[in-house]
Amino acid sequence: MVGRCVELGVVKRRLTRAVFFALAGSVTLAACTSGGPSAPALPGQWVRFRHVPGVVDLAGPRGDGSFTVAAAGRLFILGTSGALTPFARGPGGYSTAMGGEPYIALAGSGRVAGAQCSFPQGMIFALQPGRRPGIVGIGAAGLARRFAALPATEVPNGITFDPIGHFGHKLLVTARNQAKTAVLAVDCTGRIQTITTHAPAMEGGITVAPASFGSYGGDLIAPSETGGRIFAVRPDGTVATLAVSGLPRGGDIGVESTGFVPPGFSGSGSAFLADRYSKGNKHPGTNSILRLPGPELVKSGVRAGDLLVATEASARTIVIRCATSCTVRHIADGPAITHAEGHIVFNPPGQ
Repeated sequence: MVGRCVELGVVKRRLTRAVFFALAGSVTLAACTSGGPSAPALPGQWVRFRHVPGVVDLAGPRGDGSFTVAAAGRLFILGTSGALTPFARGPGGYSTAMGGEPYIALAGSGRVAGAQCSFPQGMIFALQPGRRPGIVGIGAAGLARRFAALPATEVPNGITFDPIGHFGHKLLVTARNQAKTAVLAVDCTGRIQTITTHAPAMEGGITVAPASFGSYGGDLIAPSETGGRIFAVRPDGTVATLAVSGLPRGGDIGVESTGFVPPGFSGSGSAFLADRYSKGNKHPGTNSILRLPGPELVKSGVRAGDLLVATEASARTIVIRCATSCTVRHIADGPAITHAEGHIVFNPPGQ
């Protein structure tokens, strides 16, 4: 049995850098075991839910409980019955090159700060990597258009919507620029505001914390697979270390996917995550959507407002809870060959 490392540390925003690393190091050493028969079994396990070739991300749910799925350069709608339906096909539809990471986000409501508009209801936005990086908008009727152009020197690697409003109800995008990360806010006209150009390395299934998430409420939450940390980016561009995952780290290995447990969550709901096939990778993936059943989340002590974070390799999953301070617990793993990508999404309450 492979040993598991569970970090139970408490991370406080006002800790000095030296004290923080001393605390994180002592907690990790105290909580790691070498494995063997005495290592306790985790309460949760990601399981294969639906085979989807080339799946890279999920967004939603929509009002009807369905998810939008990005896979093999196309979009699908995953209904509450589990049926997968092609979306945004035909003239004016959506397609993109395969092989990249065209993560997606579902825009929400709310008047956008500084603009006389709001995002259209049910609109999906997809990153467009490549030589002409940008954002593609796909309307509820399935028509797609290039919504915003991003700087050619940057590689977009994360997208989400700000439902809380601390960033003005805008789309938030992370983009790699050499060793640093730019964080951009995009309004409903496609106008781009730079939040920071000097954030540390971060990418993947970024999200915005609910107001209940302690002093980090409303901040942009972004994982760093190479450093094993989860960061909180504030509207003024400053960046804080929210938590150290205590999980394996490195390219194609470390923390990649995040998602907040929605209000009203109960054991009837589940979490979902893309597991994309990646040829030649040590963790090649299963080309499927994974599911973490609701009863196992409840058994793990997960509740509404908690943050789930999963690694790219094997979907090792922690839950983070923040109030006056933050706690971290390792609660689930996926199949060993998992190659997790994008966001963690949840059924709406009651489904």
